[in-house]
Amino acid sequence: MNVRMNFPILTLVALLLVPAGPSASAAAADPSIVTDGDAIRIKAGVLERVIRVSGGDVATETLTVSGTPLIACPADELSFRITRAEPNRNPLELPIDSGGPALNVAEAKANDTDALKVSGKTKTEPKPTAGRMRWIDGRTFSAASWGRCFDLTNVTVTQPHTGTQRVVIRSRSLKDPMLAGVSANLIYEVYAGYPVIRKWVEIHNNSANWLKLDNFLTDNLKLCNGFVRDAELTPSERGATSSIVAFSQADNTKGVIIASEVPSALRLITEHGAAGYNPEFFEWVVGPAESFVSEPTFLFGFNGEAIKTASAESLPLDRAVEGRFRDFLGEHLGISPARARIAAPLWSSWTNFGHLINDALIREQADIAAKCGFAVIQLDDGWQQDRLGITPDAKTFPDFDATCDYIRSKGMRLGLWVSCFRSRDAGDFKALPDAAISPEVQRLDGVAMSFASSWNQYYANDLVYLHDRYGVTYFKQDFSNIQFGDLAAGHQSRTRKESLLRGLRGLLESQTLLRKLAPDVANEITHEIYWGTPGTPCDLAALKHVSLYHIPPNDYSGCGDFKERPHDGWSRHGVEALREQLIKGCLNARNRFYAHRGLPLECVEYYGAATVNWEGSLTPHVQDRQVCSWLMGAPTVYAGDLASLTEENIARYRSRFDILKRLDANYGIYRRFQYSGVPAPTDTDWHWWGKLDPRGNGAVVVLRGSGGNDRRSVNIPWVDPAKSYKVTALLDPLELGTFTGKQLQAGGLTLSLPLFGQEILELSPPTE
Repeated sequence: MNVRMNFPILTLVALLLVPAGPSASAAAADPSIVTDGDAIRIKAGVLERVIRVSGGDVATETLTVSGTPLIACPADELSFRITRAEPNRNPLELPIDSGGPALNVAEAKANDTDALKVSGKTKTEPKPTAGRMRWIDGRTFSAASWGRCFDLTNVTVTQPHTGTQRVVIRSRSLKDPMLAGVSANLIYEVYAGYPVIRKWVEIHNNSANWLKLDNFLTDNLKLCNGFVRDAELTPSERGATSSIVAFSQADNTKGVIIASEVPSALRLITEHGAAGYNPEFFEWVVGPAESFVSEPTFLFGFNGEAIKTASAESLPLDRAVEGRFRDFLGEHLGISPARARIAAPLWSSWTNFGHLINDALIREQADIAAKCGFAVIQLDDGWQQDRLGITPDAKTFPDFDATCDYIRSKGMRLGLWVSCFRSRDAGDFKALPDAAISPEVQRLDGVAMSFASSWNQYYANDLVYLHDRYGVTYFKQDFSNIQFGDLAAGHQSRTRKESLLRGLRGLLESQTLLRKLAPDVANEITHEIYWGTPGTPCDLAALKHVSLYHIPPNDYSGCGDFKERPHDGWSRHGVEALREQLIKGCLNARNRFYAHRGLPLECVEYYGAATVNWEGSLTPHVQDRQVCSWLMGAPTVYAGDLASLTEENIARYRSRFDILKRLDANYGIYRRFQYSGVPAPTDTDWHWWGKLDPRGNGAVVVLRGSGGNDRRSVNIPWVDPAKSYKVTALLDPLELGTFTGKQLQAGGLTLSLPLFGQEILELSPPTE
């Protein structure tokens, strides 16, 4: 079994040489799962978990990171509640009240971003209109004390893949009248080279009873007081808990990342470290011969020194996140856009045009986009009939094939916006008459379709058709349907609450099918289709299935009047005010990217850099700030009326995009992000970050805000101290010299920038 070895952490120089590793000990030994009597010892680098199986009870006896206890007392492996149906039958076999008239949703604007106006019926659970269907005999089960009813336990250790070990703890009920035939499987995996213990749960129902699961915690841990929830590596907001949460000791030298693969608002990670499903949104019906399989959660251990650098503090958590944690996401969760070309730089038609687009307009914008150096044009809402479905609007696009061919003839890829609503005369209803959500959800002249049905496969194949017919290689998928629930006859869900997770799973399954059938497609989903708008942040679950995620909120800073082309009335805004808004949008982008730093940032889309110039509001200097700010990840998305740009604007975008394309071709900069040991994003002082490959070559992006010194020492912690690097400023072209890695780590490079200035530094091997 191959093991990845990291250099020992002995000094500042040695530590910063290997930012990709959480510590030497974290990856110094093969993971192992060993059974010893009634104990199961799971070892993964600095993490060790000892599970005791005794008398049918299952509990984590100890959980440690680098030998330090993470829990003060034994912890439950699993807890949930079961109720049974009365009468004992499928809940949907009884007639239901749909809850009144259809729900109507419409686009709106609030707090300078998109919002959703909802009117009509409430979202309460429908009540049976016939019979006496009830959920009764509610019982809560805890693995630490379930030997009273789960009276047969089996432990099996296997190696499902090279470098992966798995243990399955299967507990079965034999005698309990309600649970006889029900089994619960706890599955744990460890992976060569990673301090990770991953876990999921399976509940199998071989009884004759219809059962319902809720209050489901897949890992009911309670971390001891010595470890506090100190960093959310994706945001907790708009009804969704962060998907990646770090708990650290007070001195920041060791801790554990708790990560959840549960999608969207269904996820829960508590303040004390328990992980599972949000009880507000989760329940699952398990009929006879049916099963429920949970999404995994995992623990990632880290340790090392917290060391002062020339500008900040380098923490082992940050080094782990930007290194081995990210490696794990790619190798074992499949989170990487590498399977499709990154759609950057991309221009979207939405901001100043809205849905009012046509062939002539798109050709005009395509001509300018090609001159600017954009790689992708994305036609947003409005290209299709009734703004719904996949049929082009013959009035505005009389020859859509020719429109698409024209875009591609300019050397650009084609992207299309699509939604999960359909007109009532769409082909979807001819093939699947009952594919809509029930109770009905209306928007524009269409209705919401159900991802909790076979329509999710139909939908994926529709996108493949667009790929084959028009050469589409990027899809932006939008509108909100899942959060409203679905109880349509013949669909997968038996309760509205259950339909929430089923709908999210169906959406993600459609994306997996799309990528399988059209591997060159970059598939993006928005926060709206994933829940609502402004919706939930990006998470691990989404990025396992999509190339890109469009995070909230949409940002229209500096675009002038939303959905309008520049006109004389814009004079009321003021040129300086618009420029300030453009600069503010750049900071917003950096802050939103940074809030998602636990994820590969090239997979995160922030909308958007405004490509609109009113009387000189968009200066080349501001363009540089846009390019640098969006380069925290990859340069998507830009939007705004390109016809407002001056020739100087066009030339500036072209020269900067050419720089980015060369850097990405040479070093893969879009797929890199280092932030440990340097200042966090600000617009009042200096901050910078790395886009360096494993050899330390690539780009470092430096920005100055409204203050700070005119000249600043810029330390670069992520290089190899034993190597030398040629450093070149690319925006204001200047060769800055050749430095040793040790000099760069210590802040031996100084840079001068004006207020709100920026620079991209290229680090390359010295010429012989």
